[in-house]
Amino acid sequence: MTHTFDVAVRAQAALGEGPTWDPATGRLLWIDILASRVHTWDPATGRRTLRRTEQHVGAVKPRAGGGLVLNLRDGVGLLDPDGAFRWLHREAVPGRRANDAAVAPDGALWAGTMRYDEATGGGTLSRITGDGTAETVLDDVTVSNGTGWSPDGRLMYYIDTPTRRIDVFDHDAATGRITGRRPLAGIEEGAGFPDGLTVDADGCVWVALWDGAAVRRYTPAGDLDRVIPLPVPRVTACAFGGAGLTDLYVTTARVGLTAPHPLAGSLLVLPGVGRGLAPTAFEG
Repeated sequence: MTHTFDVAVRAQAALGEGPTWDPATGRLLWIDILASRVHTWDPATGRRTLRRTEQHVGAVKPRAGGGLVLNLRDGVGLLDPDGAFRWLHREAVPGRRANDAAVAPDGALWAGTMRYDEATGGGTLSRITGDGTAETVLDDVTVSNGTGWSPDGRLMYYIDTPTRRIDVFDHDAATGRITGRRPLAGIEEGAGFPDGLTVDADGCVWVALWDGAAVRRYTPAGDLDRVIPLPVPRVTACAFGGAGLTDLYVTTARVGLTAPHPLAGSLLVLPGVGRGLAPTAFEG
């Protein structure tokens, strides 16, 4: 099956990341980490907004009561609907920044970090609840990236990019605990590195491939089910959105490329490629 892509937003983001559908507003959220920018795009009207943050921003997600939760260099902050900002959990570590994050079915934020120099084991994955309680779940991470849950919430998928693996854990939805880490699938040499991920309504895992110029779909058994090539090498993350959650939005990057493709750094979309899960808003 061949799928064509469209350009949702033509941009030159240095490190476009973290596409997230906000069903309450009908907008797609995404970020440029290194430019400290939060973007929104309304596919119905074409309207775009841009907000600059005071620190590098690794992820942005909608909150249940309106506003946004931000995974920032020095911790996790809340942006209220009126634009007011406050810290929820601050944990500044010199040389470390925020990276990808995801909201679990129970409304908690799973926030990743990494070293700017990508030193081995210099990052973490933490679970932050709406009252600001933070627990470091993984403390030996290099580049914390894609995180997502199976439709029934019993499995959690996770990527530490240099491992070249998509890992799966058993997830206790009542407590948020994860156990039994094991590989779901590995990315072969020469095919790029796994970056962001999303899980669809069939329980399949879609993975963006940094330096792989593609997104892939893996079945819950770990079998490679689909490969969709893209014209830009640095594909960073993907998420379903739009009416019926049938369109896959894909962020890209141009950082580190000496002769980037004209679409590098743009927000792309694969219309009607599947069906996503209803996003969970952060309960805080």
